[in-house]
Amino acid sequence: MASATTKAISFSLLILLSLCFPSTPSKPTDTDPIPTPWPYQFHSILFMNRSGTLQKTDLWYDWPNGRNFNIIQNQLGKLTYDLEWNNGTSYIYTLDDSEPECQVLHFEVGLLRPNWLDGAEYLGQRYMDGFLCNVWTKVEFVWYYEDVATKRPVFWVFYSGSKENYF
Repeated sequence: MASATTKAISFSLLILLSLCFPSTPSKPTDTDPIPTPWPYQFHSILFMNRSGTLQKTDLWYDWPNGRNFNIIQNQLGKLTYDLEWNNGTSYIYTLDDSEPECQVLHFEVGLLRPNWLDGAEYLGQRYMDGFLCNVWTKVEFVWYYEDVATKRPVFWVFYSGSKENYF
């Protein structure tokens, strides 16, 4: 049976150790994770939900050659092609035999750079579609989810409500 003196010394030692080695450091030593830059070239399949309309997109990203090519299949819609260039020019067209279409658009931003998430605000970790993800927001325009284990994009949400799942 421990004496009162032993208990007092043990308690005093515990307090002294807790003052010398606090459980939470006074200055943070861990930094927030940084989003992984995109590879310079990749292919991805995206599934999007645009206000209840489903869409599958085959995306080919090619930063060194300044282009991004999308083959878009809307739910119950025709196949649409979207060729984007880093000068901001986009050609959106169909190859439908009965009614081919072509539209030229210009976006000031151009292609997203591989490091487009530099400076994004880290929001913490959340589960999305079964993946533990680090989550960032960039200029309150996009919320970006990256798998903690593989560093691959899993999901993002645009301010417009458009959601994209990557596989």
